[in-house]
Amino acid sequence: MEINSEPEVWLRGPIPNVPALLQPVAHSLLQCRNEVRATIPELSSPQLWMRPGGAAAIGYHVHHAIGALDRLFTYARGEQLSSTQLAALKAEDHLGEGTNDQLIAAFDAAVERALQQLQTTADAALLDPREVGRARRPSTVIGLLFHAAEHTQRHVGQLVTTAKVVRGTASGVA
Repeated sequence: MEINSEPEVWLRGPIPNVPALLQPVAHSLLQCRNEVRATIPELSSPQLWMRPGGAAAIGYHVHHAIGALDRLFTYARGEQLSSTQLAALKAEDHLGEGTNDQLIAAFDAAVERALQQLQTTADAALLDPREVGRARRPSTVIGLLFHAAEHTQRHVGQLVTTAKVVRGTASGVA
């Protein structure tokens, strides 16, 4: 993995057009994008779908992060999931395809959609109540946006770690 001499995204200053209270969400998502871009290109297609020790595959983490980001931002808009989103959720466990470039492009697009939504989210709406899932669990706009960022970070962290294990196994280091 390439070592970046640039500071982490949160230390580079504000993201243009993103409200001040949502800067941490934007910083987190952009940091995740950088880590996906730095990790995925170094892997072969088979490595993307390996499950070392039964762990989730790197490709799964990318697909799940994309889907969860879309779902959580949908709830933040005050909407319930569409039938297309529900079908995509069911399919996440069965995905085993996608090249490095396709995964990176899909993740980039998901982050861009999220950033666009952050830019149009008014500070006055951040504490507005929102419902999550079929059970309509209570949350708020800011709660959903924050959770989307930290959930994405968790999966990107796992894919980075799994990539290290997969590369180590392939080289006989593991």
